[in-house]
Amino acid sequence: MKNFVQAGDVITLTAPYAVTSGLGALVGSIFGVACGDVDNGAEGEFQTTGVFDLLKVGSQAWTVGAKIYWDNTNKYCTTVSTSNTLIGVAVAAVGSGAGETTGRVRLNGAF
Repeated sequence: MKNFVQAGDVITLTAPYAVTSGLGALVGSIFGVACGDVDNGAEGEFQTTGVFDLLKVGSQAWTVGAKIYWDNTNKYCTTVSTSNTLIGVAVAAVGSGAGETTGRVRLNGAF
């Protein structure tokens, strides 16, 4: 196929803010996890599919299959849809303790 470019699981994007390797970023309507450190305004590789442990709101409990959204203001995952972008689903339950700030998310890869 002459017009195939790439699978799209990892794409090069210009970071809208500095992003540390393994953390999420929203570029327009594309959400990805930085494959390496990326400076604000620099191009970098972002993984758009797969399962990742990402920062979450500590006061929220997640159930398996819950829709997960990206809060681009606070730069973490949440179950609150209002003013946030759907990025995937929770694939592991996690509690609502103040110290429970990591959740396992399967990225949906869609925008």
